[in-house]
Amino acid sequence: MDKARFYREEIGKALEGALPAPSPQDPQGLVAEAMRYSLLCGGKRVRPVLTLAFCELCGGEPLGALPFACAVEMVHTYSLIHDDMPCMDDDAMRRGRPTNHRVYGEAMALLAGDGLLTMAFETALGFSGDPQAALDGARLLAQCAGAKGMVGGQCIDLQSDGGKMSVELLQAMDKGKTVALIHAACGMGCIAAGAQEGQLLAAGRYAHGLGMAFQLRDDILDVEGSAEKLGKETGMDAARSKQNYVSLLGLEEAKRLVERYTQEAVRALEGFPGDKGFLRDFALGLASREN
Repeated sequence: MDKARFYREEIGKALEGALPAPSPQDPQGLVAEAMRYSLLCGGKRVRPVLTLAFCELCGGEPLGALPFACAVEMVHTYSLIHDDMPCMDDDAMRRGRPTNHRVYGEAMALLAGDGLLTMAFETALGFSGDPQAALDGARLLAQCAGAKGMVGGQCIDLQSDGGKMSVELLQAMDKGKTVALIHAACGMGCIAAGAQEGQLLAAGRYAHGLGMAFQLRDDILDVEGSAEKLGKETGMDAARSKQNYVSLLGLEEAKRLVERYTQEAVRALEGFPGDKGFLRDFALGLASREN
């Protein structure tokens, strides 16, 4: 079994254990069902895989970082539930099936997202290693997910919806919406392993390169990707008159930037000893992905 598949299987089992199916008699069971609907529906698990991989790269036991990995995925999933809602992007499909609010209604989808966000910190603080590492990991996740990170990026997105956007503002938005949580995922893996400050900084550089390349590739796939492979509609930015890297810079320049940022991520791995092949190949694979 390859390492990525092993990581994803272990993450899936840990997520299932963190959020067991509610009993029919549970009066609060519907919100748990809605949380499970989005959390356990698969996906690439990019962020939690990065957490385990960086823990291993820094000399830690990767499965020991599962509480951090699950916490990152819970925050990511909550953000997708809220992002798909009518007050945000009003998307109908996610990962090949109806979005959460299309199944459970807007109010329950809102609660499902809230439930996952709060459960994420309960899960992160359940890290069984150094108690200070549990605090540091939860703090990093909060910083990256909040108003100066992911939420702040969404704020820029909402304010610029349908309006003109500079490349600089688009970069600021994506550093919040996309890069910040990837930064948390990589950094929490380092923290779980007790890494040194220099390794945390190098992980941050990797996260920046990989995150920007990931978002650029998303913009490219929205233009020339397959809705069947993506599991969601394509051409949505153009339909909403939202600007992205392709509309601002052109398709070829966007592809060139994917390569540039991916190489930035690969170079950042030079700050680590040991076998860096998995994380190098992971970045290269994401740069050429079709979904």
